[in-house]
Amino acid sequence: SMARRPRSSRAWHLVLSAGRRDGDPRAPPSATGARGWGYDSDGQHSDSDSEPEFSSLSPSIPSAIPVTGESYCNCDSQSEAPYCSSLHGLHRPQDCQCGEEDEYFDWVWDDLNKSTATLLSCDNRKVNFHTEYSCGTAAIRGNKELADGQHFWEIKMTSPVYGTDMMVGIGTSDVNLDKYRHTFCSLLGRDEDSWGLSYTGGLLHHKGDKTSFSSRFGQGSIIGVHLDTWHGTLTFFKNRKCIGVAATKLQNKKFYPMVCSTAAKSSMKVIRSCASCTSLQFLCCFRLRQLLPGYVDTLEVLPLPPGLKQVLHNKLGWVWSMNYSTSKPSSSSSSSGSDSDSSCGSEAEGCQRKRCRRT
Repeated sequence: SMARRPRSSRAWHLVLSAGRRDGDPRAPPSATGARGWGYDSDGQHSDSDSEPEFSSLSPSIPSAIPVTGESYCNCDSQSEAPYCSSLHGLHRPQDCQCGEEDEYFDWVWDDLNKSTATLLSCDNRKVNFHTEYSCGTAAIRGNKELADGQHFWEIKMTSPVYGTDMMVGIGTSDVNLDKYRHTFCSLLGRDEDSWGLSYTGGLLHHKGDKTSFSSRFGQGSIIGVHLDTWHGTLTFFKNRKCIGVAATKLQNKKFYPMVCSTAAKSSMKVIRSCASCTSLQFLCCFRLRQLLPGYVDTLEVLPLPPGLKQVLHNKLGWVWSMNYSTSKPSSSSSSSGSDSDSSCGSEAEGCQRKRCRRT
């Protein structure tokens, strides 16, 4: 029992104390896995500074085991997060570079608008959360307001994904990024000023409500976000496949890209951030990408002059990289089916048609 546990068993003490504090319903059925990892649900140092996120639920072992098997690539460093026996003793393999083709970025993380428990690297494209231990929720936003036009960015999970929550989303300038520095919570989507996609079963958060949106994501996953201010839609992608339209009627609002994490020694990296005006050229390219199968290289199959293909690739390459189809014909994959949403194209098309009729 808890009263008889050996005093020297520090890992047991941390895991059980986190269970009393966090009461996370996503707990693994056994504590042995959590003890083997050598850290508790968020890598907390103590339980004195935190406020319970699920106080009404019965205590259970927190989600201390990182999500695996959801990576964009098959690199060894992404397949299973290595560990050692000491607390927070995660070995850091050389970062995987898969999917990181872009060299120009429309925005990076803002060193002036972030939580205190964050540290930037890689030319402010990589954010490291809780570099020693975690005592709450840390968040950061991009250094550019996403005004009129089309905005697309991708966030890569460059560390084990675990704990109370790790999220990708958007928010207005009214979001207080340091408000929950002593509380373990899902920061994005707690109010009407932000939307957040959680790694925990792909839950979408907004106004304090949670809805099932996609499958979970983990280390190596690439989460894409498309903010269309012309049609007022927010669309999410996972590993470059559309998973759904998360919000509509977002016209005339100013947003910033945002991420947050409660997990100690966690990190995320901007691997793409693009913007373009809503022109006839964009709308044509966007529609062509929707109509053609996702596994097809759209620019290669279109009967266009080589010079025009190069121009379209340089200006709107991110549009051609979008994948709105569910899967390649004659191939079955349960994971890809669960991560793709056929409503992506239809909802976006519906918004376009409505907007065209209004103009």
